[in-house]
Amino acid sequence: MKMDKRRSMLLLIGIFISLLSSAHSFYLPGVAPRDFQTGDPLNIKVNKLSSTKTQLPYDYYFLKYCRPAKIVNSAENLGEVLRGDRIENSVYTFQMRQEQPCQVICKQKLDAESAKKFKEMIDDEYRVNLILDNLPVAVLRQRRDGIQSITYEHGFRIGFKGNYAGSKEEKYFINNHLSFRVMYHKDPETDTARIVGFEVTPNSINHEYKEWDEKNPQVTTCNENTKNLVPGSTVPQEVETDKEVVFTYDVSFQESNVKWASRWDTYLLMNDDQIHWFSIINSLMIVLFLSGMVAMIMMRTLYRDIANYNQLETQDEAQEETGWKLVHGDVFRAPTNSGLLCVYVGTGVQIFGMTLVTMIFALLGFLSPSNRGGLMTAMVLLWVFMGLLAGYSSARFYKMFKGTEWKRITLKTAFMFPGILFAIFFVLNALIWEEHSSGALPFSTMLALVCLWFGISVPLVFVGSYLGYKKPAIEDPVKTNKIPRQVPEQAWYMKPAFSILIGGILPFGAVFIELFFILTSIWLNQFYYIFGFLFIVFLILIITCAEITVVLCYFQLCSEDYNWWWRAYLTAGSSALYLFLYSVFYFFTKLEISKLVSGILYFGYMLIASYAFFVLTGTIGFYACFWFVRKIYSSVKID
Repeated sequence: MKMDKRRSMLLLIGIFISLLSSAHSFYLPGVAPRDFQTGDPLNIKVNKLSSTKTQLPYDYYFLKYCRPAKIVNSAENLGEVLRGDRIENSVYTFQMRQEQPCQVICKQKLDAESAKKFKEMIDDEYRVNLILDNLPVAVLRQRRDGIQSITYEHGFRIGFKGNYAGSKEEKYFINNHLSFRVMYHKDPETDTARIVGFEVTPNSINHEYKEWDEKNPQVTTCNENTKNLVPGSTVPQEVETDKEVVFTYDVSFQESNVKWASRWDTYLLMNDDQIHWFSIINSLMIVLFLSGMVAMIMMRTLYRDIANYNQLETQDEAQEETGWKLVHGDVFRAPTNSGLLCVYVGTGVQIFGMTLVTMIFALLGFLSPSNRGGLMTAMVLLWVFMGLLAGYSSARFYKMFKGTEWKRITLKTAFMFPGILFAIFFVLNALIWEEHSSGALPFSTMLALVCLWFGISVPLVFVGSYLGYKKPAIEDPVKTNKIPRQVPEQAWYMKPAFSILIGGILPFGAVFIELFFILTSIWLNQFYYIFGFLFIVFLILIITCAEITVVLCYFQLCSEDYNWWWRAYLTAGSSALYLFLYSVFYFFTKLEISKLVSGILYFGYMLIASYAFFVLTGTIGFYACFWFVRKIYSSVKID
């Protein structure tokens, strides 16, 4: 029998290893490699105009750029729309491995409004984002620390400010000439190639022409024979009312040794990678050390307590006993607002399930940056389907508290947290809409979200609640007295406010370094892809939330205060307060946001994130404390 078990285990391990080894040949829909023959058309798509100074994305054609005859939107999933991506076709067309020097696209005359929009966006440092074969365009950048390695800036600047020689007046200039470089990896056997890089060098050139021919436009600033830019023709193109701007580009192709599977590596290369790894490892070591100490103290103290209590033989000794055993008749008394606690615990389980499954998907590579919008789509859909767990958890606890209005609690579980989130989100969306930004969700998308909520999430919460309420109630290990015991006066350091605020420091300490990089990826337009470390940090967060809550709960019970239910939830949940305070610190030290609307957006989204973090950590702490209290009171003999 043992041999059979061993064989089956070995077989499972073998299958797992073989799956890992074959993972390199597994591709997701939409992100599989494409092979191009020489001369195949390459279509460039345009994405949103983005700025880290305003955090308000705009549609590419919001500015007076050259337009194709028909603009086609090609957003592929819900996540892209939620991110504010607006992917459309463009006038840029290349032929694979065929260089195109100095191609003239069109001529635009700037009216007062167009010039004003360009100037405002140059002031706010907006960047243009283009896409070729699912790769975002990037500008090469040298690292400041002198290391000879290439890093990328995402997108290129719309323009810049400067002044002419001998003049102090500041002028605005537009980047109207783009020098593209496409890197490809060639297959020596078939002569096909895959695109592995897409770079651009933006320039501002005041193009000149003799006569404008719409069908075949020619500019004198390009050499007629070589079609390259004429040396010395580098007078920049000024942005001013009634000025004509000629948009041009050139394309070069370069063979690369980079394989298709590694083409995202340069985008994911972080500036302070060594500091990043060292800081995270350092943080994890400190937290693990603290956790080990806490666990050791708890185990030794508890074992001694239980041994002592179980050795008490005489009635006189029993009367003299102090500490947590004294409150055994009240420790499982239902708390005030027990229904609300059930709702928050159910919602916390829903968020925990969503976070855990999302991270597992991300670890397996399903949510890589190449699968644009995948992370956001996965989170929304998983949240909806985890409604089943929310309903089940809240109903189980509500039945334990001997509640009778289970339908009311189920409705609260289905609508309370999502309702608050949706209300804040709706206000923020209205502000974005007022700014005419592409970040505002269209009405159809809002309707789709509401349909997911009402059509899938709410029914699943009811199904979960029905299943949970059908199960037998959780039995308390000890009986609850009919008359509540009076709680003695507590020392200042055991007062609820102080112990709750202290409890949130350790869980926040476990995540704050990783939090810096997450905030940077969200607000400073960087890619975040270190899900391995994020998962470790998430596990550390779970451990620290559980341990700090258990320790403080133990001290609370030892001081004969049995009102632990809400305090356990709030102890771990208070880490969300530190998260929000850290986001305030980050706003004033790292971001250059000056617009009022952008500031409201930042704090609105960080409030949503902090609220979700509060519910998540609070639930983890509550479950740990619930398990701990049941464990210790079932371990002692009570007459």
